Amino acid sequence: MHKMRRAAVRAAIVGAAILGAGVAGTAQAQAPVKIGLVLPYSAGPFVAIANEITDSMALALEESGYMAAGRKIEILREDTTHKPDVAQAKAKKLVFEDKVDMLVGPVASAELTALFDFAHQAKVPLIIPNAGDNEVTGEKCSPWVLRTSFSNDQIVRDMGRWMAGKGFKKVALLAFDYKAGHQLMGGFKKPFTEAGGTIVTEQYPPFGRLSDFGPWLGKIRDAKPDAVFTFFAGPPATLLVQQFKEFGLDREMKLAGAGWLVSPLSLPSQGKAAAGVIGVLNYVPAIDNPVNKSYQERFQAKFKRTGSEFGAQGYDTGKLIHAALTQAGGKTDDKAALVKAMHAVRIEGTRGPLRIDPRTNNVVQDIYVFETELQGDKVGYKVLDRIRDVQDPPNGCKLGG
Repeated sequence: MHKMRRAAVRAAIVGAAILGAGVAGTAQAQAPVKIGLVLPYSAGPFVAIANEITDSMALALEESGYMAAGRKIEILREDTTHKPDVAQAKAKKLVFEDKVDMLVGPVASAELTALFDFAHQAKVPLIIPNAGDNEVTGEKCSPWVLRTSFSNDQIVRDMGRWMAGKGFKKVALLAFDYKAGHQLMGGFKKPFTEAGGTIVTEQYPPFGRLSDFGPWLGKIRDAKPDAVFTFFAGPPATLLVQQFKEFGLDREMKLAGAGWLVSPLSLPSQGKAAAGVIGVLNYVPAIDNPVNKSYQERFQAKFKRTGSEFGAQGYDTGKLIHAALTQAGGKTDDKAALVKAMHAVRIEGTRGPLRIDPRTNNVVQDIYVFETELQGDKVGYKVLDRIRDVQDPPNGCKLGG
């Protein structure tokens, strides 16, 4: 009798353990996927970009009801205040305290080193939605750091050949004197000169606030180029576009550059002076595909303005994350498998077809040459050319793939 009772008790305990394990497993399976955003929400020059990326990523995830493979998706935001040490501290909090499954950030390359080092050491996926430093998906690449935005070379590499082919044989270069400025000008210059073009002057004003481009524009006028190729964004871009017009240089030469020069975020302050600029970028609002049309309709309805290239990158980042989670069956415990899922998926984004190259962890995408023009009483965009499937060489990266 006692033996029978003991057997019954043991059976009850085993049954309870199995039931408990089942409940725990179900609870674990239903736990939300957590995405940690580390962006400069309150300080520095990129607050608007941080919000644009975040708002657009939310639009992408809303399409699935914030669900992937049966799991809820949560976005956790942390403010880097545009400081590298704060960015790393916030990333550590998200990973170790909040238990996020992946990180998304930053905006600028200045914070990227700190985030890169942490993600690489912690072996947690970091998805870059904007910063373009070539080395991060080149010689300093990591299996844990992927980029959905661009490398600086990727944006401008084909533009040198394009401009030389369109008859712009003499070009002046103008960019801030810092890493991104030199990378973008260097990426343009080599293919341009190989295609028979000549750089007539090359100037790098000190990085920071500028109140007058006059001294540099004066040297450009003296050099008599066919075009100026530049890299500026935000207030400096607005100042350059306005002064280029004020100096009458638009009647003597073409203003061209990486497309941030005439971003939708800057056009309202640039006004009609922005008409006639040639840009090259991975995104322009005039791209004619169903995903971009849907994105712009929803973004404009919600925020009453045109979605920018930064927003498009945030939206496409959300689409790629959702596709990867679906590919992985919603499993996020194995971070290496999650990265492999990001390599495996192909999406149609606002920019067209997108994928992550496993050799570099950089995005493979189309690049667009466009021109600004007066459309009624406002300045808009028209696409001049589309360079398809632009893929970086490994550039020293040894990820394989």
